[in-house]
Amino acid sequence: MPGLTLPDVTLQEGLYLLDLLGVLAFSLSGALLGVRKRFDLFGVLVLGCVTAVGGGAVRDSLTGQTLPVFLRDETYLWFALLGSALSFGFGERLARFERTLSVFDSLGLALFAASGALSAIQIGLGPLGVVFAGMLSGVGGGIIRDLIANEVPEVMYRRDQLYATAAAGGALVVYLLHGHLTPFQAQVGGALAVLLLRWVSRRGWVRLPVRRLPGG
Repeated sequence: MPGLTLPDVTLQEGLYLLDLLGVLAFSLSGALLGVRKRFDLFGVLVLGCVTAVGGGAVRDSLTGQTLPVFLRDETYLWFALLGSALSFGFGERLARFERTLSVFDSLGLALFAASGALSAIQIGLGPLGVVFAGMLSGVGGGIIRDLIANEVPEVMYRRDQLYATAAAGGALVVYLLHGHLTPFQAQVGGALAVLLLRWVSRRGWVRLPVRRLPGG
C-alpha cells in the first residue's frame, strides 16, 4: 500500500495491543473487586467495564478527542467484558491468590499511564501536561471503580504503596524517552517504570510523607 511501511504497521499494532492489554488488566481488577463485594453478574460487568475504559476516557478527554476510543472501537469494550466475565466465572479461584487483584491493577495502571503520556506528547503538551495526563489516565478508572464500590479511592491514602505517584513517574519516563526511542519503546519503558515504582514501594523502600496536625 503506498505510503505505508511494515515498521509503521508493527508500531501501531504494538501500541494497540498494549492498550487492549491495559483494558483487560483493569477489567479483571475491577470485576474482582465486584466479586469480593458480592455484586451480581450485571454489577460485576459494569464495575469491570468502567474500570477498564474509565482511564482511557479520561485520557481521550484530556487530549481533545471528541469521542473516547472505546466508543469508536468496540474491541475495547469486548476486552473489558471478557476480563469481567473471567473474573465473575473464576473469581473464587483468582481470589485465593492474595496479590492477584493488585497485580492486575498495577499492570493496568502502568499501561494506561504510559499510553496517556504518549497521547499527550503527540498533541504537543509540555512535561507537566504529559505527567498530569498520564497520571489521570492511569488512575481514572481506579477512582471510578472505588467510588462505585463505596471505597475510599486508593490514590488518596495508600502512602505505603505508590499509586498515582508511580503513574506520574512512568509518564515522566515516557516523556524523557520519547525522541530517543520509538513511541512503542518509550511506552514500554514508561510502563516498566510504573511497575518498578510500585514494586519498590511494596518492599517499603519508598513511601510518601504524611503531614499530621496536632490532635489528628
